[in-house]
Amino acid sequence: MEKILVVDDEGDICMLLKRFLSKNGFEVETAQTGKRGLLLVDEFKPDLVMTDFRLGDLTGSELLVSIKKKLPHVPVLIITGYSDIKTAINVMKQGAYDYITKPLFPDEILVTVRKALADAQNTPEVSFNYTETTQPSQNGSPATRKAPKSASGYVIGQSAVSDELYRQIDLVAPTNFSVILYGESGSGKEAIAHEIHNRSNRRNKPFVAMDCGAISKELAGSELFGHEKGSFTGALQTKIGHFEMANGGTLFLDEVANLSYEIQMALLRVVQERKVRRIGGNKEIDLDVRIIVASNERLLEAAKKGKFREDLYYRFNEFSMEVPALRNRKADIMLFAETFLQATNVELAKNIKGFSDEVVQDFMNYDWPGNLRELKNVIKRATLLSNTEYLEEKALPFEIANFQKLKEMDEEFTTMPITMPVQDLDLNPSLKTVANEAEYDMIMQVLRQVNYNKSKAARLLNIDRKTLYNKMKQFDMQ
Repeated sequence: MEKILVVDDEGDICMLLKRFLSKNGFEVETAQTGKRGLLLVDEFKPDLVMTDFRLGDLTGSELLVSIKKKLPHVPVLIITGYSDIKTAINVMKQGAYDYITKPLFPDEILVTVRKALADAQNTPEVSFNYTETTQPSQNGSPATRKAPKSASGYVIGQSAVSDELYRQIDLVAPTNFSVILYGESGSGKEAIAHEIHNRSNRRNKPFVAMDCGAISKELAGSELFGHEKGSFTGALQTKIGHFEMANGGTLFLDEVANLSYEIQMALLRVVQERKVRRIGGNKEIDLDVRIIVASNERLLEAAKKGKFREDLYYRFNEFSMEVPALRNRKADIMLFAETFLQATNVELAKNIKGFSDEVVQDFMNYDWPGNLRELKNVIKRATLLSNTEYLEEKALPFEIANFQKLKEMDEEFTTMPITMPVQDLDLNPSLKTVANEAEYDMIMQVLRQVNYNKSKAARLLNIDRKTLYNKMKQFDMQ
């Protein structure tokens, strides 16, 4: 029987969750303080922890860090109100599995708990494991193949660029080198950082992630270095910074170029001296932290523009890696798609077996500008909309299902002659008339492509129906 620890300072919540989870086959213990919860972590050895973000004696961040030090592989779910969702997401970046918002809904809780436990069981201590996935053959029947996963649960691609990526991970992971990861948004830079951590000697220590682009200039110093109670207006309690939380392990700074110049100066000092001092504090804390940073722009170029400190760049640039865009690793697309489908099936309690041949072809044709994040979201949406055995093309967004046709249409448009009615042409064209002619041709091309369905045409042109009707009236289109 799997064991769950519930930590919440409201006795009623503890009682209700214990009763509900016990009825669903779990052994449950509860605690109404963070300190009591930590004692039960040692005594009860839970398989999963659910904790309120706001406790009387500890914050959700502090409890999470303490739990991860004791039981690094146990998933932690954060219970929070809607007003604290942004903070809860930041706690997830520190290692929480997911968050649940109040008011609590039993079905949502059960799905999230089972998914967390299933994922934890599928994360073994060994280097690699293989999970069975299904994919339809050309006649639509399922054909089983194996998708390799790392110890941390990430899919290992089988393309040539993926082989090179993982060769570099194996090369740098055992060292203490700082690493710069370059790659487009959504390409999986945090996943690669986590993989480096999990293949290093620090694997049993914390992995703490911070999105530098999502934190204001005023809060960045507090988030990175922590602060003492009363050190500034609003500092109602002592806060442990990301460096302290990651001590002994790995700190991942995503979109590091977004940090202000002042914070970069303080960061350089910490990196050089390997010591941190909380804002408003006097005590210096020794650090043993490996730093991995990520950026979608070249940090040296940012340094030349005065946006990023050049000395900080050279501190970080002990080793750099390129995380390839999904469109450059076509051989991996269906491996990732199958993995995302498995996870979505669990999350939505569905049993979609795979993808139709048309969907596979659409996925291979599409450019995936949003990379893995876009692929994951497309599959979640399509699974939610589908009640069929396999995901079908009708469940895909219009621009993906029709990507090849739209691409061909765009190529045709760039070479086609202007077809605006002769009476509307200006023999001495200005910039405005040339633009109108191009606009007329584009609208006509899209209308023909969608069989004059104005709703689809408006969506494809990225305008609303009213604007499309006004344009058609302006150009006297029938």
